Amino acid sequence: MIPIRLEIQGLYSYKEKQVIEFDQLTAAGLFGIFGAVGSGKSSILEAVLLALYGSTERLSDRGEKNSMVNLQSEELLINFEFKAGKNNSNTYLGRYAAKRNPKNFDDVKPAEHSFYLKTATELQPLTLRGEEILGMKKEHFKQTVIIPQGKFKEFIDLTPGPRAEMMKELFGLERFDLSYKTAGLLRSVKDEKIRLETQLASLELYSDEILEKKEKQLDQIAHQAGDLETDFQKTEASYKKQEQIQALFQSLQNFEKEWEELQLKKPAIENQKAIYKDFLTAKTYLKPIYDQIHEKKQEIEKHQVSFTDCERFKENFVTEISKKEAEETDLKEKANKKSERESKIRDLEKVKEIQELQQKIQDANKEIEVTQPHLESKKSAQQTLESKIKLLEDDLEANQIPNANQLAELKSAVKDWEAWTSSKKNLNTEIKVLKESIDQSEKDIATLQERIPTNETSFDSWAFTLKNQIKALESDRDKLIQKSGLSAHIHLLEDGNPCPLCGAIDHPNPLQGEEENKFLLEIESNIEKTKATLESIFDSSKKLSEVTFKKDTLTQQYESKKTDLTAIENQLTNLESSLKEQNFENIDAVKAFLQTTDEAILKSEHQSKQLKEWRKNLQEGKVKLEEEDQKLRNLEQGLRMLQATQNTKRDDIKDLGFCQPFFTKDAENIRQTIQKVQDDIDRTADLLSGIQKVMVELRAKQATNLANLENSKKALKEAQNKIEELNTLYAQRKEEYHFTDESQLQELYHNNMDADKVEIEIKNFEQRAHLVESRIQEIKKTDGISNFSQENFESLKDSLQVKFKALEEIKKEFTLLDREIKDSREKLKEKKEVRTIYGKLENRESNLKELEKLFKGSGFVKYVSSIYLKELCNTANIRFNKLTKNSLSLEIDDNNTFWVIDYLNGGKKRLLKTLSGGQTFQASLCLALALAEKVKSLNEADQSFFFLDEGFGALDRNALRVVFETLKALRHENRVVGIISHVEELQQEIEVYAKIELDAEKGSQVRYSF
Repeated sequence: MIPIRLEIQGLYSYKEKQVIEFDQLTAAGLFGIFGAVGSGKSSILEAVLLALYGSTERLSDRGEKNSMVNLQSEELLINFEFKAGKNNSNTYLGRYAAKRNPKNFDDVKPAEHSFYLKTATELQPLTLRGEEILGMKKEHFKQTVIIPQGKFKEFIDLTPGPRAEMMKELFGLERFDLSYKTAGLLRSVKDEKIRLETQLASLELYSDEILEKKEKQLDQIAHQAGDLETDFQKTEASYKKQEQIQALFQSLQNFEKEWEELQLKKPAIENQKAIYKDFLTAKTYLKPIYDQIHEKKQEIEKHQVSFTDCERFKENFVTEISKKEAEETDLKEKANKKSERESKIRDLEKVKEIQELQQKIQDANKEIEVTQPHLESKKSAQQTLESKIKLLEDDLEANQIPNANQLAELKSAVKDWEAWTSSKKNLNTEIKVLKESIDQSEKDIATLQERIPTNETSFDSWAFTLKNQIKALESDRDKLIQKSGLSAHIHLLEDGNPCPLCGAIDHPNPLQGEEENKFLLEIESNIEKTKATLESIFDSSKKLSEVTFKKDTLTQQYESKKTDLTAIENQLTNLESSLKEQNFENIDAVKAFLQTTDEAILKSEHQSKQLKEWRKNLQEGKVKLEEEDQKLRNLEQGLRMLQATQNTKRDDIKDLGFCQPFFTKDAENIRQTIQKVQDDIDRTADLLSGIQKVMVELRAKQATNLANLENSKKALKEAQNKIEELNTLYAQRKEEYHFTDESQLQELYHNNMDADKVEIEIKNFEQRAHLVESRIQEIKKTDGISNFSQENFESLKDSLQVKFKALEEIKKEFTLLDREIKDSREKLKEKKEVRTIYGKLENRESNLKELEKLFKGSGFVKYVSSIYLKELCNTANIRFNKLTKNSLSLEIDDNNTFWVIDYLNGGKKRLLKTLSGGQTFQASLCLALALAEKVKSLNEADQSFFFLDEGFGALDRNALRVVFETLKALRHENRVVGIISHVEELQQEIEVYAKIELDAEKGSQVRYSF
């Protein structure tokens, strides 16, 4: 991450908007941010953390935004522009904004936190969080990039577990945690083994011997199938020949039957042919003339009706037109008086307007009488409010509020005091409980050690002694068992006869079996007792180890808690001293001061709010007063305009004598009179227009009727002449085609015969009769048709079916057996392949079990993390050796604990915590630089950024010079280092810097050295 630009407004002591131009500062490689204590230097890092992670170092994530927003500001706004991503290739803008509740000063609304990707043309909103953009958590960011005040040696103070976890998260070492993947693969292999075992169990029925037996059986079936196939083919050939003859025989029978049916239908067909012939003649030559005669008769009837109607309408039109002409004359006389009547309407309209203006004049006079006293009252109220504002402003100037930064620091001190006091109380309780547990553990250890005999030093030596005793007893038991075996042969010993074992003739002292058995039982009992004692020793030893380990653990916790308690007590002491330097006797005095200050602030805020409200009311009153004054002037001007308009309207009246009676009437009466006259004018115009349109239509209809009368008369004459010609032609055609009976013709005209269909039926009958006759003669000439026997054919068919069934059964048997053989071959092949795969799976399972043991409990991740820490330590030593003049170096053990090798004391090791304050700072600096270098490499960046917020007060002048030379050398490594400090020596050495100064009125102000 490389910072470019930071804008701060309303954060802590930053009252006004301030801009930190990081691009100019970082160009120097090494820059500083200097200023007095409390000037707002560290607030710059707080602003960066807010813009990136939405929380600060001082207030963490507790959401106490009220203490974060400047007490004289209404809002907080931070805009942070920076580069990030692979090789810092992308430019981002982080924005953090929060506002106070206008109704409650102490309530700060939830903040708006957003990120944007900056391109050449626009800002693209992002849904990513700061962790995703930078690739690290806030805690790691504070340990590798920006290290806030008091957090510089936090990496050293981490315990081994959290330190390894940090390396895991920072460098993505979780990719080496392969335990889950290995377990998943192992489960898959076991599941696959079970599946293959099940598959092999199902393939046990298949073997090479069974396959060979089935192949021999298949050869026998194939030979039988060949014989049956030959016999079947001969029978089938004979059957097919008889089948053809049988088909022809059946066709002959069918054709003969059909021929008989056709002979029965022939007379009806002949009759239908005669009717069909007459129908075609009548339809073709007579029916068209008959239809024309019928149409002409209908046409004569239509023209006769039309002629009669036109004669009747002729008289009606003459009467109606005369009546409409008289009505038109009356309406024209009335319409000629329209202009005179409209002039009177306009005069009445002016009378009506004059009455309306008179009412407006009266209303304006009343409003002026009301407005003048109200305006004077408002002027007096404005003067009173101005006096009250002057008094309140004087009171506010007299009320002095303490510095906002001091108040914030005191409030933070109170919270720290309460938190540390609570922690101290809890630690005292925990220390007491731990001390009691340690005492109890010591008592348990003493009780267990009392069981050890006085001649033994420990449980181990006692157990060693008892083990030797058991060995000796077991040796004696073995000897007695051997003797017991010899006693079984005592009854064979006889004086003078040789011993069966040694061959001796004399047997002076033979074994006594009963006494040996007694000793054997006694030894067995002693062995069991000793083993029981040994088992008890093991239990006690194990318990002693557990209690001792518990005691050591409790002791470590006890010492750690005491250290923490001492640290908190020191913090409380330092805080109390700091308060006394500020003239506060104790924390209660601070609380009382804060309460008094809060009351004064509340009073001041209330007065400011009241003053703001009065000023607003004063301004609003001025605006309203001006509006009222303008309104009065407008009313007076309007009154004069109304009076002038009224006089003009009265002069415009044409017939004042006609209008005089209407001045005393109300507006509604005048309106009704105007409307009545206007309606009569409109109605007269509409009636006249309507009469004229009707007369035009009537005259047009009269002309049309006369024309239709003449046309109907002419058409009637022509139709009568045409029908006479058609009757003559019809009689000639009847005689020509020999039709004397009119009723016969009418039947033919109304016959629904489908001529095309009848013609097709006759043709089909004749064609079918010819075909059937020819087929009968053709089939009778075929060989074998005359002596065909259906019984012999059926017998041959049954024989063929029997042979076919036998052949199909043996083929089916052959097919099934052949399929079984093929399946067996495939199954045997599959069985061999499965066994091969199963063997490979067993090897894979064995390897995965070894890997599972290796990855169990994140062991491999811890191992890789320790390697990263060792590399980090080696990188840090390059600078640490120079800073300590090769007197000290850093080392990390297998438990990830930091040690120091002291070369001035023979190269002996001691804990890193034993270093002095200055040496600890040097070690922390070297480790922080090494860690930042690893992060730079992880992000594949050519340039990296590192920010320190430390006072460097723990270093002497020489150490400070060495540290400064180290920081300057980082510029040659293409790294940018920023330092926040109040140490003057550093300020004199660093050429490029920003100076933070606290102004009582404007808040923190930023100045630059360039």
